[in-house]
Amino acid sequence: MSFRFRLNHGAAAALLAMSLAHPAIAASSATGPSVAWQAAAGDADIERAFAQARSEKKPLLLYWGAKWCPPCNQLKATLFNRQDFIERSRAFVAVNIDGDLPGAQKLGTRFKVRGYPTMILFNTDGAELTRLPGEVDAAQVMQVLQVGMAGGRPVKAVLADARAGKPLSANEWRLLAFYSWETDEQQLVPPAELPGMLTQLAVANASGEPATTTRLWLKALAASNESKGLKPDAAVRDRVMAVLADPASARVQMDVLVNSAPDIVNTMVAAGADKKALLAAFDSALQKLQADTTLSRADRITALGARVELARLDLPKDAAQVQAQMPAALLTSLREHAARDDREITDGYERQAVITSDAYVLGQAGLWAESDALLKASLSKSHSPYYLMSQLGGNAKKQGRKDEALKWYEEAFNKSEGPATRLQWGSSYLTALVDLAPAEAARIEKAAAQLLTEAGQDRGAFYERSARSLQRVGAKLNSWNQDGKHAAALKRLQAQLDGVCAKLDGKDAQRATCEAVLKPAKKG
Repeated sequence: MSFRFRLNHGAAAALLAMSLAHPAIAASSATGPSVAWQAAAGDADIERAFAQARSEKKPLLLYWGAKWCPPCNQLKATLFNRQDFIERSRAFVAVNIDGDLPGAQKLGTRFKVRGYPTMILFNTDGAELTRLPGEVDAAQVMQVLQVGMAGGRPVKAVLADARAGKPLSANEWRLLAFYSWETDEQQLVPPAELPGMLTQLAVANASGEPATTTRLWLKALAASNESKGLKPDAAVRDRVMAVLADPASARVQMDVLVNSAPDIVNTMVAAGADKKALLAAFDSALQKLQADTTLSRADRITALGARVELARLDLPKDAAQVQAQMPAALLTSLREHAARDDREITDGYERQAVITSDAYVLGQAGLWAESDALLKASLSKSHSPYYLMSQLGGNAKKQGRKDEALKWYEEAFNKSEGPATRLQWGSSYLTALVDLAPAEAARIEKAAAQLLTEAGQDRGAFYERSARSLQRVGAKLNSWNQDGKHAAALKRLQAQLDGVCAKLDGKDAQRATCEAVLKPAKKG
């Protein structure tokens, strides 16, 4: 079922090469051209898009995201508005599934997508060519997109050949190295097998392009996390130290280093690496990435966040005095970085992506007052303030301020928009109620009843993310009633849920999911 992209490929590749060689060719103007996204809210929309792809002999790019999601906003701020991406989009059919559209969660089940954002490139026959990484910087995403469109072979077939020892082209190795394993959802390999599989690929590509081989080793280390998979030998440890010591190499592997720093460190230390030397090398590399103005602001705060995570490695996860144990220079750098971002960022998409990350890292460093102040000052500037409200609730909860936490969680739920989002935020509110105020039975039952009412009004409530939100609600309510004291409330809620389930077609997979929501989990 292979497909070779044939449409004016040389001209498009030339444009891509020119844009990568000249970083000044980046974002389009607000009034300039944009990607012709087609919104999909159901199977019929998807079938029309695939029919168009077949008719025009184009691949199809599917983007699954949500309005509030910070990484999604990062893509909008740094990738989707790039002139080279906009030009490239003319060579594929661009489909956007907003997670809050009526049939979006059912489509999520169809395409096995869970996390926002997920980007999948399909050939005209509907076979997945690859899942694109959303965490790498925009220029690298463009390169991966180019590889996926040029190669034609689905990544599943490429992986099968690699594991069978068959020869692959350099581009096919890049396809495997840059595949979004984080959003694979067991399409290619179960999570438990991922470290071993990535290690196998790294070994198989030992004589290939060094950066590609290094990326596979880093991915294997990150997936292993201590003793769960790869136990790196001296050669692998030397490779990692060499990457950390070379700014150019670290820049190429930026996304793995900043997003997986603690996992890589833990895996290497468990195998005998010198922890002090490794942490020093990591911090030096991360400082350079933090200061690299060719990276987006979101990537730079992620690098700074990785430094904070590494500084916390030997501290209890719930350390009350984290700030006092953090290096003073690191705290100063973080305060200055967050203040600069707040002062300079005016784009709404970028603010949603970056300011929320700044606030999170401030909290991780124990700078709770600064985190709260930044979030509160940004509420009026956010197109999805409920996301910031939930962060404020989380901050208050971690500091033991229960009433304040519940206030923010409730307000976040009340202000949330879109059926899937409301179920997710409502689940968070109910969870906080049970955790922080279990004696407030009437308030808990009211919140649960409201969620079931909204689920009954949403035709996709028992698919994908929405189903998981409701399953969390059911599990939390059952734990609340484990001593039987709230059996009457659970009986009333079950009766309400029965009415919701009865309206679903018995042949629909949602029916069974609905009926199981409030059933206690079977004990092993």
